[in-house]
Amino acid sequence: MKIFTYILSALAIALVIFNATKLDFTNLLEGESVVALITMLAALCALLLLQILRISKAIEKKSKH
Repeated sequence: MKIFTYILSALAIALVIFNATKLDFTNLLEGESVVALITMLAALCALLLLQILRISKAIEKKSKH
């Protein structure tokens, strides 16, 4: 489970970096930049959820002992 969350986190970070290169700062809310912004937001949400999952698994592990 731990390796799986790290792989997904790496993929989400790669998505954020890739989409950051697709941004057109002069027209952020037009064309391909909107898609890049939405994808970056989705990847950041995925990172947040994976972090919550890691923390909850750590709490679960400590509460069992």
